[in-house]
Amino acid sequence: MSRGARTSRVKTVRERRCAVTGEVLGEASLLRVALAPGGQVVPDVSARLPGRGAWVKADRATLDQAARRKAFHRAFGEPVEVPVDLAGQFEAQLEARALSALGLARRAGRLAMGYDAVRLALQKGPDPALRIEASDGAADGRGKLDALARAARPGLATVSCFSAEALGAALGRSGVVHLLLAQGPEAQSFKGLVSKLAGFRDLDPAARP
Repeated sequence: MSRGARTSRVKTVRERRCAVTGEVLGEASLLRVALAPGGQVVPDVSARLPGRGAWVKADRATLDQAARRKAFHRAFGEPVEVPVDLAGQFEAQLEARALSALGLARRAGRLAMGYDAVRLALQKGPDPALRIEASDGAADGRGKLDALARAARPGLATVSCFSAEALGAALGRSGVVHLLLAQGPEAQSFKGLVSKLAGFRDLDPAARP
């Protein structure tokens, strides 16, 4: 393969400037806000809303600073209305899109659901992308899968920031506690979304002492 062909396959990382800190970062570390026709700032998680936009680091503290310092006024060059719960809106949208990615993975056959299915996939399946544990699941079931994952899949990350109810609603199945996400486009999308969600909540509070 020629050098030019290899270069053409390298994905370009688009960079933007945070309206609060002034840092130039890749879009994977940022969130976009759009300016609605009425002059209100609205969250744009997909970064696809039309019209003018501004970028901010993907964490609650920076969004709170943006409101206090009127950073969006400067970014848009005019007074704008900033919702008091802008950070909460972003968190809710990130959660919804992450859960939607899990739903797509289920339909594509790339999501093991339930204790037994996850146990078997950890033991015999291909390399997984991520484990998901309900935040309100029983500690003993999680503990057994933690031990198995450490032995069979060292280094495999776990996300446990969604409730069993939220997971069940997204997957059309009640009582969802243990999940294993296989490699694929859905896993890539899910990881990108939860990396931003980490700026708003602990991704694995159950693992803390």
